Amino acid sequence: MKLLLVEDSKEVAEIIYEYFDGDEYDLDYAATGTLGLTLAQENQYDCIILDLMLPGIDGLTICQTIRAEGISTPVIMLTARDTNKDMLKGLQTGADDYIVKPFDLALLEARIIAVLRRSKGTGFNQSLSVGELSLNLKTHTVMREQQLIKLNPSCFKILTLLCQRSPEIVSREDIEKKLWADEPPDQDVLRKHIYQLRTKVDKPFDVEMIKTIPKLGYKIE
Repeated sequence: MKLLLVEDSKEVAEIIYEYFDGDEYDLDYAATGTLGLTLAQENQYDCIILDLMLPGIDGLTICQTIRAEGISTPVIMLTARDTNKDMLKGLQTGADDYIVKPFDLALLEARIIAVLRRSKGTGFNQSLSVGELSLNLKTHTVMREQQLIKLNPSCFKILTLLCQRSPEIVSREDIEKKLWADEPPDQDVLRKHIYQLRTKVDKPFDVEMIKTIPKLGYKIE
């Protein structure tokens, strides 16, 4: 299970890190909200453990930002505040659960397992991300640099496959099979779809993410 811990208290972070140190858990750590947001945007996690008060960017803003980008990873907020008003704010920005410090580590683990069970049961945790690009597989929405990108169904299927395989190369044959199963069209329709996809995903931005690998296929990075 891959977890992201965003916590500015070194003492608290060390205690949590020691508890979850084992073969069952893979823990990434950020001591600032700025780094935490970057990690959440660039990697896929099973759960994010997010402190409310952070240097750089606070936990509420981080949660609100990743939800706006279509990142649906379950979030458990940690805070020293125990008022209903603060808890309500956290849940309204997209947090899945809320734990007040100090807390029992076994309880934190139980909460993580619970939100994962709920997310899998509802199909909520259905997102992919590569760098600044994120896809919500449930709503079929695409975001890049907080801008909504509208794609037709064929382009969305191609982008999904590229993101699922990233940073590996995806062959033309694999993409064609994804689109048309065993009945690909006679003409080179795939080239037109790739052009449409690049027009939407790459052209409005400074950095090109979709790469053509001559004689092999395509990849996104």
